[in-house]
Amino acid sequence: MPARPLFPLVMIQTTVFLCAALFAATIAAAPATPAAPALPAAAASLPAPDATPRLAYGFLLKHGEKLVFAPCRDRSYALVEDVSSDQQVMRGLEMAGLAEGRKFYVELLGVSDGETLRASELNLAEADGRCQKPGGSDEAWLAIGHAPEWALAAGGDKVTLQRQGAPEINLPYRVFARRGEVAEFGDEGADGLVAIRFEHQLCNDAKSAVVFGWTATVSVGGQTLRGCAWQR
Repeated sequence: MPARPLFPLVMIQTTVFLCAALFAATIAAAPATPAAPALPAAAASLPAPDATPRLAYGFLLKHGEKLVFAPCRDRSYALVEDVSSDQQVMRGLEMAGLAEGRKFYVELLGVSDGETLRASELNLAEADGRCQKPGGSDEAWLAIGHAPEWALAAGGDKVTLQRQGAPEINLPYRVFARRGEVAEFGDEGADGLVAIRFEHQLCNDAKSAVVFGWTATVSVGGQTLRGCAWQR
């Protein structure tokens, strides 16, 4: 009986929604932002905007010294400011092949004020990639690896691990324990303890040509699987 295919993950296709010329023309034509008028006393007392970092999905282009971000299916754009520790965002983009005029699909954790996206974390970067659907309530993490091929999805009510040449493993999902830059999960499966460890370090998956924000290690039945992970 043929092995079941691994569930689809990152698709490497060339779908150009925006182009370098549009970005360049939009930036060059953008007027200077006028000074903001003084706020009345009532407005000044309004609560501060939400500063919780959230995942932003879209396309990124390097134009001169600027990084221009355009959300998926949206004609607006914002300039990206790397506020990550140790320049993690820029290092990840350079690892993925950042170059003048080259389009990337990216997922960045950050805070946007409409004109600037202050990115604190790179989740995924793929040259010439297409927009991916944001994860729903049934997806918190995805991970992949090779030699052997394997894939993991965690979220909703289960954790699913698929390995080439081995039976699928399904475990009840619970939120991964977070300790600093590490996220962990463990439970007993048919092959014994399944231990999952994600570390917040840039991970270059050479086979798919995608850079992810986390490394992944999965131990099951005396086998250790290594690869990359990303949040949904």
